[in-house]
Amino acid sequence: MNLLVLLKQVPGTSNVKMDEKTGTMVRTDHENVINPLDENALAAALELKRSIDGSKVTVLSMGPPPASRALREAIAMGADEAHLLCHRGFAGSDTLATARALALAIEHVAGRRLGPNDLVLCGERATDGETGQVGPMISAMLDIAVATYVRGIEVKQDHVVVERVVEEGFERVRMPLPALVTVVKDINQPGFPTLPGKLAAKAAPVPLLTPDDLGLTRDTAGLTGSPTRVVQVFRPKFARDTVLRRQDSGGAAVGSLVDLLIEKEVI
Repeated sequence: MNLLVLLKQVPGTSNVKMDEKTGTMVRTDHENVINPLDENALAAALELKRSIDGSKVTVLSMGPPPASRALREAIAMGADEAHLLCHRGFAGSDTLATARALALAIEHVAGRRLGPNDLVLCGERATDGETGQVGPMISAMLDIAVATYVRGIEVKQDHVVVERVVEEGFERVRMPLPALVTVVKDINQPGFPTLPGKLAAKAAPVPLLTPDDLGLTRDTAGLTGSPTRVVQVFRPKFARDTVLRRQDSGGAAVGSLVDLLIEKEVI
């Protein structure tokens, strides 16, 4: 079985930086980490690989050259190969442009349209954007089944059964293959790289894919191929003017509070 994992490198939660001119996130810093939910997706793929003979785990990511470290970490944990979408033409991609590029990359790496032996896995969302849009968009572009908020996966001969988290509890869904699933953290506890894995990752090639490789043009990739824009980025300013109202027997404090609530249009 071919298991394709989409992995994103994101800034640490205390290290998020924005380019205030372009409204895009700065992704060249060295203090980046693998998106936590994508680690869960990778762990799920590796677990399926161990249970299904002849399976292969391929990891894909899009980002600047430092993102290759995250892919090598995935190889160290047990992935068989990794590919990085890396080119200035991808810079500034919104969720739609990102999904378009990754969908084409999946078929490019597979060398064909996806079939009944293929399953794509990714995190339910990324900590830097919190949109949860890319996975479902990719499934629509590839015209394959999708399940979100997945906490359990069972692969059968020609279909997959997943357990989804819903407001009332959970539900079990049967889907035909190929399919895409976005996972939540409850699905597993990611492991750690092994020493043999680290040695293999150090020597493993990480091929780079460009927009030309995927048949993308300037109008369909990167910032110019993104229909959404961040109009303004600014740091919020907090101002707290404290007014102390003391209670008195005449009720002046209560009347003053009511006047303030009316002024603020609370009541």
